[in-house]
Amino acid sequence: MKGGSGQLSGPGLEPAAPGTRVTWLELFFDLVFVFAFLNVSLTASGDGPAALLRGLLILALLWFAWTTFASLGNIVRADRGIMPAFGFASVAVIFVAGLAIPSAFTQQPQRHLADFVFAGCYLAVRGLQVLGIWYATRYYPHLRPRWLVLSVPPLISSALLLGAAFVPSLGLYQNHIFATQAVLWGLSIAVAYGVSAVVGNRGLPIVSARHWADRYAQVILIALGESFISLGVGPRLPTGLRLNLPVIYGAALGIVVIACLAWAYFDMRSIAGEHALHRVDSAAQIALARDAYTFLHLPMIVGIIAFALGLKEVVAAIANQPLAFGLPAPATDVYLLYGGAWVYMAALLGFQLRTERWADWFQVGSRALVPALIPLATRLPRIGALALLAVGLGVLLVINHVCLRDRRGRLRATALEQERALEATETWWRYGEEEAPSRDELRRRATPRPGP
Repeated sequence: MKGGSGQLSGPGLEPAAPGTRVTWLELFFDLVFVFAFLNVSLTASGDGPAALLRGLLILALLWFAWTTFASLGNIVRADRGIMPAFGFASVAVIFVAGLAIPSAFTQQPQRHLADFVFAGCYLAVRGLQVLGIWYATRYYPHLRPRWLVLSVPPLISSALLLGAAFVPSLGLYQNHIFATQAVLWGLSIAVAYGVSAVVGNRGLPIVSARHWADRYAQVILIALGESFISLGVGPRLPTGLRLNLPVIYGAALGIVVIACLAWAYFDMRSIAGEHALHRVDSAAQIALARDAYTFLHLPMIVGIIAFALGLKEVVAAIANQPLAFGLPAPATDVYLLYGGAWVYMAALLGFQLRTERWADWFQVGSRALVPALIPLATRLPRIGALALLAVGLGVLLVINHVCLRDRRGRLRATALEQERALEATETWWRYGEEEAPSRDELRRRATPRPGP
């Protein structure tokens, strides 16, 4: 094998490069968010809008813990040097925070210990990330003076969460407890958003556009995975459930909708977003990464999880109440199903406008179709409401595919050429340019030979 090994630029860290890929440690870090997102969905599925608001606030806080680690992995290799120590410690702390999510912020004084656990874990993980950023900025001396600007807001957010944990012990009425905690949690999120908006152009650099786009594509997959979990383990599904046709129909329709949501992002938008990051540099690239990914991917995640909540309730009701199969779907379930899908599609349109700076009238107008179907969906049985959403999203995607086939073809052809160029570079590195086999030869080697 030809080629040399990478040379460390400093003790304990390996800086990232423009071609850096996602490491196994980052994927391992994402695993704990599968558990955290599941507990967020369980939290938000409680009774009343207060539970949904609580779940959304917790999700927003978890989001900034995830995005900071994604940014850190973009400037230094997460699986080299001392970085695995930060990664494993973060996984452990976030897992404990995930254990506290269902009981945190519940207005129940006997459970407010979970508030302290969640706030303490959030403080610990953000502290680890601040320390990791400080350690990583040795390769970017111009960022050292700004490190304090980047590090203080997470600590302020954590302090506000700790303050909210003390509220149940103040002897206030329950309504006042909820309102006070909601304000403090909201301020914690506002601090994180505000600082990202103000100092985003002066924050950490985007070393690898490919790594950045891949990381956010993976978190979309995590959220879609939560939809599959919700589809398979609804909150009231009995042990040893005997399958029946309504349950099978509901599962199949749920998979169709999940596939539509995935196709809408990965078929074109994710590719176009990465290409847009490659076309700009410096402050414009950082601003694009912040707006299109850090800001606009959060409502996509919110939309997917809201849809997953509705899907869980619909499938659970079909499984547990066969006699109610033909009754109209509750408005709450319909709003979660259709509202979640609409939030996701609207955020995806915003992502397209920010990255590609264009959208035709059909794409803009089609976002009104999903909410327009809600009055009809509330008059249909649960399985009918889910089928209507699946058909509506499927038709929209087919029309969009036909209308944009030329643009889609060019975009995907460019992505394929990029992949081929990367594969050729890796082949030359392994064999040497003179010894590198041709593409036809590589294809011949990969073709199975007939047996004797």
